[in-house]
Amino acid sequence: MALPNLSDAERRAALEKAARARQARAELKKKLKSGSVSLKEVLGKSDDPIVGRMKVGNLLESLPGVGKARATKKMNELEISPTRRVQGLGANQRQNLLKEFS
Repeated sequence: MALPNLSDAERRAALEKAARARQARAELKKKLKSGSVSLKEVLGKSDDPIVGRMKVGNLLESLPGVGKARATKKMNELEISPTRRVQGLGANQRQNLLKEFS
């Protein structure tokens, strides 16, 4: 599939939109790390594009006391693909994540 030809203004707008989304995800991860927002609250907002497009592994790594190794191990145990995004989680997967990390 060929990439669309964008004007300079369209390209700049797309880059700004992507930067705002990255900044919002970084802010959310910072709030998770500090404990000002819980995993349950974040999973409840999976219809929000910022939350829904986050990878589950990145989300788990943002939790206090959870690093890359523990997040990967728990995702393997719960049979969650490393490429899975929050919006793609099933109901049982959400429950299992909450049970493990709450």
